[in-house]
Amino acid sequence: MKVILRQNYETLGQIGDIVDVKDGYARNFLIPRKIAYTALKGNILALEEEKKNFAKKKEQEVHAAEKLAAELEKVSVTIQVQVGEEDKIFGSVTSQMIADSLKEKGYDIDKRKIEIDEQIKSLGIYGISIKLHPNVSANIKVWVVRE
Repeated sequence: MKVILRQNYETLGQIGDIVDVKDGYARNFLIPRKIAYTALKGNILALEEEKKNFAKKKEQEVHAAEKLAAELEKVSVTIQVQVGEEDKIFGSVTSQMIADSLKEKGYDIDKRKIEIDEQIKSLGIYGISIKLHPNVSANIKVWVVRE
């Protein structure tokens, strides 16, 4: 059975590719999960419209991520921690702590998007990168201060 892919699928191909698969695989897996259409003329036209919408949606996501990145560049976060001798932190500053501090400032950022290059185990000012989109990232300053 010939099907048209609606999304990128690792083992089969990219959006819009017409691939030949077994009938059962198409009917029981690809079509119910909306990964593919049957290869009919009407579906080819529908796929072209879907491609346009997908490109427009992706462009809006990038624009929103760039706008958020511009706002985040101006933000600095202060994290208060307990310290011991020689200003060493008990534990380390985690991405969750940074995400919570950003949430208090009104930015809901997932902790998995926060990239900490090296562990923060002492007081100071650190530059932290936040990956908002595969092509867009923002840098914020994190101040680690004594409680």
